[in-house]
Amino acid sequence: MAKGRSDDRRSGSGNGPDPDGSGEAERQRIDKWLWFARVVKTRSLAAELVASGHVRVNGRRSDTPGKAVRSGDVLTIALDRSIRVLRVRHAGARRGPYEEARLLYDDLSASAAPANQDDDAGD
Repeated sequence: MAKGRSDDRRSGSGNGPDPDGSGEAERQRIDKWLWFARVVKTRSLAAELVASGHVRVNGRRSDTPGKAVRSGDVLTIALDRSIRVLRVRHAGARRGPYEEARLLYDDLSASAAPANQDDDAGD
C-alpha cells in the first residue's frame, strides 16, 4: 500500500467548483476553462492554443496551459478569424451546453460593437 496514491494528495488541488463556498477553489487551468466555456472544441486544442501564445491573461501572454485563471481575470484570445475578450466569472464544473457555458464569462469583445452602431443610427 505504500506505493498507492494517498487520498490527501488530491485535497486542496484548487480546481473545480467550491463545495463549501470558501472561495478557495475558484481557480482552474486555462486549457480546461477554455474547453468548459466552449471557446474551443477539445481540451487538447485549448492547450495548443495557449502553448502557441494566442492567449493573454490580464494583458500578459501565457504559454502554459496549466496556468490557473480565476474570477475577474480577463482573457484575450486570438482565434482564426477573430479576437475574443472574456472576463472569467466562474470556474467550470463540466463541459455542458452553450447556455451553461455562457454563464462562465462576460464577453467584453461583443459589448463594444453595438454601442458604436447606435451612435450613428440617429443621424
